[in-house]
Amino acid sequence: MSKSSLAVAKLAGAILVVVASLSFSGAAEAKTQRSAKAVYDFKKMQPCPSTGARRGACPGYVIDHVVALKRGGADHPSNMQWQTREDAKAKDKWE
Repeated sequence: MSKSSLAVAKLAGAILVVVASLSFSGAAEAKTQRSAKAVYDFKKMQPCPSTGARRGACPGYVIDHVVALKRGGADHPSNMQWQTREDAKAKDKWE
């Protein structure tokens, strides 16, 4: 392989790496898939504050990740808490 062919091949490889990293960085910012099992386990351990139920809806509350998934937090019951809808909206503004 000639020097010019090798240089072109290296350049093409570098361009491919940049394009691939741009594609994946957008995917990383997409909404992270939450584990239904983790939510189920959390509700089993921490009943709804407004109804005491361990299954189903919890009026006025949402399940919040203490450390956001997009910031590397675990999708695990140990990283979950009940949060009022109002507090969740406020947290979402600065998160």
